[in-house]
Amino acid sequence: MFQPFYRPRRLRANENIRRMVRETKLSPDDFIYPLFVTHGKGVKKEISSMPGNFQQSIENLVKDCGEVHTLGIPAVILFGIPEHKDELGSEAYSDEGIVQHAIKAIKNKLPELVVITDVCLCEYTSHGHCGLIKNGVVQNDATLELLAREAVSHAKAGADMVAPSDMMDGRVGALRHALDTEGYSDTPIMAYAAKYASSFYGPFREAAESTPQFGDRRSYQMDAPNSREALREVALDIDEGADIVMVKPALSYLDIIFQVKQQFNLPVAAYNVSGEFSIIKAAAKLGWIDGERAMMESLISIKRAGADMILTYFAKEAAMLLNSKS
Repeated sequence: MFQPFYRPRRLRANENIRRMVRETKLSPDDFIYPLFVTHGKGVKKEISSMPGNFQQSIENLVKDCGEVHTLGIPAVILFGIPEHKDELGSEAYSDEGIVQHAIKAIKNKLPELVVITDVCLCEYTSHGHCGLIKNGVVQNDATLELLAREAVSHAKAGADMVAPSDMMDGRVGALRHALDTEGYSDTPIMAYAAKYASSFYGPFREAAESTPQFGDRRSYQMDAPNSREALREVALDIDEGADIVMVKPALSYLDIIFQVKQQFNLPVAAYNVSGEFSIIKAAAKLGWIDGERAMMESLISIKRAGADMILTYFAKEAAMLLNSKS
């Protein structure tokens, strides 16, 4: 009988040996938790397609942030649901906007928690697109001014970092110029640098009430087959002043995460998006997969591909599991 000379199974024999040789490790430090804030009092409305995630009024949001902080998760990212929408997305850049009030409430109660804000107009516009519309077309340059105003209003309210997700050309440079001009040169920008027009955003659009009322976002979000274009997008954002670059979604674009990490010397974020989350939750509910193992396997794959930080709706659940084993 043939006897193998080298036996890799020796280093897989039990959990403690596997832990010792494990190449990629997850920590609560890796996570950013997305949250949805809305007007009102006592609001905690579960998002039907995203079990365990909620549209919350500010006082409940702050409680949730307290739990996030206790679990050792360093940061949250806020998405706002306005009271009224209009063609210009006015609440996005109003000092009295829902996100602006939420930032102040969180920082007042939990000053150590890093508060990142999504900078985009889609949640706030009546048409659901990420920019101003003229003759049915999203206007790039006119939108930049409003995005810059939104970023400054978030920084003014106390945001630790802003994250433009709109995919307008030049928006990182516009935000950097506006922030610097208004005295917020220390506010970092986490750019959604390679954001694809993905089918995996569906549950988020329910959560943020941001479904386009006509057409789609393929004229400004990236085309799924393209990878070289992603590297050009990332390079442009870095040249314009991005401090962190993001790939979105994560699981269908692990190759992009890897390439970005290999080519650029900047922290890389990856967004484990709503559809990726909901698929695992749905399959686990039906008993088709082990939900906990699938969650951890998907998160470790994102980290292994090169992500330094992961925006994920699994953040609290994964942190609880990791903390229980530490």
